[in-house]
Amino acid sequence: MSLQATCCPPAKTAARSVFRLVLAGNPNSGKTTLFNALTGLRAQTANYPGTTVEQRIGRFRVADVEIEIVDLPGCYDLKEMSEEERVAADVITGRCPYMGKPDAAIVVADVTNLSRSLFLVSQVIEMKLPVVVALNMMDLANAAGARVDTGRLARELGCPVIPLVARTGRGVQELRAALQRLKASPVPAVPATTCSACGDCPFKARYAWTDSIAGCCLEQGVVATNPWTERLDQVLTHPVIGVIAFFGVMLGVFFLIFHIAHIPMDLIDTLFSRLGARIEQRMPVGDLRSLLVKGVIGGMGGMLVFLPQICIMFFCLSLLEDTGYLARAAFVMDRLMRRVGLPGKAFVPLLSAHACAIPAIMATRVIEDKRDRLVTILVLPLVSCSARIPVYSMLAALLFAHDAGRAALVFTGAYTLGLVAAIAAAFALKHTILKGETHPLVLELPSYKLPSLRTAFLTMLDRAWVFIRKAGTVILLISIALWALATYPKSAPPAEAIALQERAAKLTGDAAQDLQNQAERLIRHSALANSAAGRLGHWIEPAIRPLGFDWQIGIGIVSSFAAREAIVSTLAVVYGVGEDAAEKDPESLYDSLRRAQRSDGSRVFTAATCVSLLVFYVLAMQCLATQAITRRETNSLRWPIFQLAYMTILAYTASLLVFQGLRALGIS
Repeated sequence: MSLQATCCPPAKTAARSVFRLVLAGNPNSGKTTLFNALTGLRAQTANYPGTTVEQRIGRFRVADVEIEIVDLPGCYDLKEMSEEERVAADVITGRCPYMGKPDAAIVVADVTNLSRSLFLVSQVIEMKLPVVVALNMMDLANAAGARVDTGRLARELGCPVIPLVARTGRGVQELRAALQRLKASPVPAVPATTCSACGDCPFKARYAWTDSIAGCCLEQGVVATNPWTERLDQVLTHPVIGVIAFFGVMLGVFFLIFHIAHIPMDLIDTLFSRLGARIEQRMPVGDLRSLLVKGVIGGMGGMLVFLPQICIMFFCLSLLEDTGYLARAAFVMDRLMRRVGLPGKAFVPLLSAHACAIPAIMATRVIEDKRDRLVTILVLPLVSCSARIPVYSMLAALLFAHDAGRAALVFTGAYTLGLVAAIAAAFALKHTILKGETHPLVLELPSYKLPSLRTAFLTMLDRAWVFIRKAGTVILLISIALWALATYPKSAPPAEAIALQERAAKLTGDAAQDLQNQAERLIRHSALANSAAGRLGHWIEPAIRPLGFDWQIGIGIVSSFAAREAIVSTLAVVYGVGEDAAEKDPESLYDSLRRAQRSDGSRVFTAATCVSLLVFYVLAMQCLATQAITRRETNSLRWPIFQLAYMTILAYTASLLVFQGLRALGIS
């Protein structure tokens, strides 16, 4: 069950001319921070082929030497207990088919957990590689009054040991110098003392060896626990207070994603709107102009408008992880979330999905277990995102035009239904096609430390670029395809529109302009109704009629695959209001929808139809951009297809029951 797509493997060994390092270390040892300190922006993120395990490859220069560094997944052991450990072992030993055996290795060791860190160091040394040990978090050791004999540690391990603080960059230059010496003389590490745990000796024997090395090189053998850590953990991991604190922290993150991101999002939207308007002014009317404005520029704008949310999400997650808080948050929420079949770490994506499902699905990378992560990805689009707000606003206005209190209840009910549906779907998936208990959370609570703003910034840029490079191209293609569906085949203007244009030609001033505007609205309505999208709306009408929908609503549903909120502008065109008029005066659209009639003279947007449409839009997939992200994160077409299918069936069934039930009660 593979959970991420495309890999950008480094050059194969035959064509390699650079010195290749692997970077290994335990989780929370500062490995990512050191990687960023060495490579900066010269890095790319992809996946090891055929796996869910992410790889980061970067380059940097030491003197005149070009060095390629491969960031291995964080792990405690190389005995292939997990996919991460298997990948790390394969890369180090040269069994990975896309890269040969590395030239050397850097192993990041957390000085505050030296014995445990040396467990992995000893295994890497056994691979007969030249090794440099980067002894990280020296600031925490010094603050605790501990002293490390790095010279003796280097002699015991048989390799260079460089003390550093990756977060501030202290010691990084010394590490670069050690790498330069290693490149000049790549000698495999040879421990001064025989490790009784070498080969296939028991787990306890290896730890006995690492304990003895740590005991003789680190004063008191361990770094004393900071009393502030214990005091904070009493609060932040408390069963009740910890949950309240977590909600407070997530509320702050959610505020940034949902509200602060609107500022750059509006700027991006305005920029692309003005760009489209400028092209419309300078190009003659025709399909090329329509393609550029509505297909390419509209698609790019629709893609890039998500960037602020993605950037804020990953910047905040990086800071929270770097401080050590994210591990505590997962610990606190795990008991509650496991009752519904989700891990504790799923709560962050679930919360952020209220802003947008795209960054939320990308944020599921914090979930280690493949099955748990897949379940979370599959249910996230059920959570009401910001793109549904225009739809909720329209339907609330149709249901309760002059009652703000009841309109607010529409929003509350929609958001509640989405969250309940996501939890219920997760529970159902964990007991059917993705059977299996949610793994209990076993993790080490890292020490608290100041986060690295540089690491958070680089992580943010990396995730943003991955989104643009991989998902953005798919979203752009989808936008162009949907434009084509709404544009072709062409149809002749209706006779009524031609008559209005002829009348307008005989008049001047506002009267002529009003007639011309009416004619243009009729032409747009006719063109859309006769396009492939319009014909698709007619084709699906028999299937959606039991839900209270007609073919015109069907066109809105089809257009929503570009973006859910597109139904509002589509209905404005279909019902003759016009996109521009609806944006300037939403009430004009609502009045037109209230007056809309079926062929038998009955109203289209009755209370039953509005509630049915609301339920449908709460539960339906209706967003191919999200599908593109699901495809990328699962490395499979079957899961986005399954996601689309089960959400469509769920939405259809719920909408059918609501509409028919309300009609049976006499509510129409």
